Amino acid sequence: MSYTTNNCKLIIEIGVNHNGSIESAKKMIDVISTYNVEYVKFQSFIAEELCLKNANLARYQKKNLKKKISQFEMLKKYELDFNKHNKLYNYCKKKNIKFVSSVFGVESFKLYNKFKTDFIKVPSGEITNLPLLNVLDNSNKRIILSTGMSNIKEIEEAVKTLSKTKKKNKLTLMHCVSSYPTKLDEINLNSIIYLKKKFHVPVGLSDHTDSVIIPYMAYQMGACYIEKHFTLNKNLNGPDHKASINEDQLKEIVFGVKKTTNILGKFAKVVTPEEVKNRAVVRKSVYAKKNIKKGQIFQNNNLKICRPFYKNSPKKFFDLIGKKAKKNFKKNQIIV
Repeated sequence: MSYTTNNCKLIIEIGVNHNGSIESAKKMIDVISTYNVEYVKFQSFIAEELCLKNANLARYQKKNLKKKISQFEMLKKYELDFNKHNKLYNYCKKKNIKFVSSVFGVESFKLYNKFKTDFIKVPSGEITNLPLLNVLDNSNKRIILSTGMSNIKEIEEAVKTLSKTKKKNKLTLMHCVSSYPTKLDEINLNSIIYLKKKFHVPVGLSDHTDSVIIPYMAYQMGACYIEKHFTLNKNLNGPDHKASINEDQLKEIVFGVKKTTNILGKFAKVVTPEEVKNRAVVRKSVYAKKNIKKGQIFQNNNLKICRPFYKNSPKKFFDLIGKKAKKNFKKNQIIV
């Protein structure tokens, strides 16, 4: 049974953390699938389509790779062709976990679209790639659009482009901060609520912090998807390992989000079985403050409210005031 909570689904991204090795990717799928998350995600790109051969690495990529190569050389190493896609897709089916991927251009979309998947993920860097968004708008799949590095006008334009033919109910936005790792004071989770109100579409979180707490908070704020990068070892050479969670953190997130579901509970005020037991101990009843003879008038000076509770609730105190006692009551005897 796959792990979902209140329509919130976990997307665990291998991305390029396989370092170009299918066997490494399979080992990661093995680990992720044991935790019954819904999706494992990769990145579908064709290096020649994605960047020029002299394109520079991002600063965090230079730091994490620790060697002088171009962005093109790095991407070429991590590129997944059709055969590799097919092997990973079928291995995910074998492990009962759904294969999904981010697409980085029209040609990479055509590659990815050969497989039966639940949605197309558009990474933050492609949000201004309107030719790609136009093509995706004509597809019949759900689109999940990441919004890292984007201002509100850019998001509006992307949403408009993706809503020309596609109904809004097939579009999901992902709040994202594209820094690796993201600082906690920059994650700005209130954007989840803001984007939901602004665009009236489901909103999830693509989380690049090293925190396991952020997913719990995002879930509480109504995130429909929570995405985290995953690695077998944060010290491996590669651009994204250091901004990824390891197996211990994955286990904690899955357990924590599940517990958060239980903690949040229902949209109702219910009395628990333990609370029912405690009523008799902590609630009060109406008692005789002193001896009261039959026919005497109940007044403030001869009645008191105290524990334990037994039949007569203090709510009836004012109903008793001014009435005659129908029998004798000894001091501390309950008035019933």
